[in-house]
Amino acid sequence: MEPSPFLFGLYKLAKFAVYPFTWMFALLALVAILAALPGSPRRSWWLRYLSASTLLLVFVFGNPLIARTLLGLLEGQYPPFSGSATDRFDAIVVLSGGAASKGTLRPSDQLSGLSLERTICGADLFAQGLAPRLILTGGDAMIFGQGPKEAVEMTRLALRLGVPEDAIVLEDRSRTTYENAVGVKRILGHASILLVTSASHVPRAVGLFRKQGLETTAFPCGYLVKDRPWSGWGVNPFDLIPEVDALSRTTGAIAEIVGTIVYWAIGKL
Repeated sequence: MEPSPFLFGLYKLAKFAVYPFTWMFALLALVAILAALPGSPRRSWWLRYLSASTLLLVFVFGNPLIARTLLGLLEGQYPPFSGSATDRFDAIVVLSGGAASKGTLRPSDQLSGLSLERTICGADLFAQGLAPRLILTGGDAMIFGQGPKEAVEMTRLALRLGVPEDAIVLEDRSRTTYENAVGVKRILGHASILLVTSASHVPRAVGLFRKQGLETTAFPCGYLVKDRPWSGWGVNPFDLIPEVDALSRTTGAIAEIVGTIVYWAIGKL
């Protein structure tokens, strides 16, 4: 059952609780409040403690080495797809990764980098003849207002990449990975699929699709790290300098890990 707009909004809001930047902002807000209050020995101690905690969070979660380790643990769970010429699936399923609405500056609806990458991977696999159908998934994931249906925008790209229109199937109602799996099962029933999504998203996605009874083979697309953790890594001093990009990648990895735990806890995995 699809959640109501209210519950979907709560789900999106709850995700902020696991973002490291949220923790840093909360700590900095407390530091600012304490700094504005009249001084006292106890308040000074809390001020020093919270300031040090914030600095530690910035160092840990903005650390490129930490980001690579977490992403490597996720991306290393499933090997790269190494299909043979005889491999055949009932469908290639491509999961969306976001889309942005048109506005006064942006002239048209636009796929995110993740959606672009995944659609290209899916179209390439279709061109190899691995399946007769290409299922593109993803609906309007906007909480407020109306946004583009991600699967529709992916279809426009797939057609330009040479995928025949009659080979494309849209699942354009889903807003989460779980809903992607339910929607595809509704379309295909019991079937074998080649599931295309970002390498770090594969563990959670494959688990959700298999839980729906689909025979799922993973095609990790878009690796963010090149080596498994502690395998051939050359650490240099720059790996210890916090970066905005590292913070973003760490946030994504934590969101995937927490999402997997939550789905497992409620019986979806």
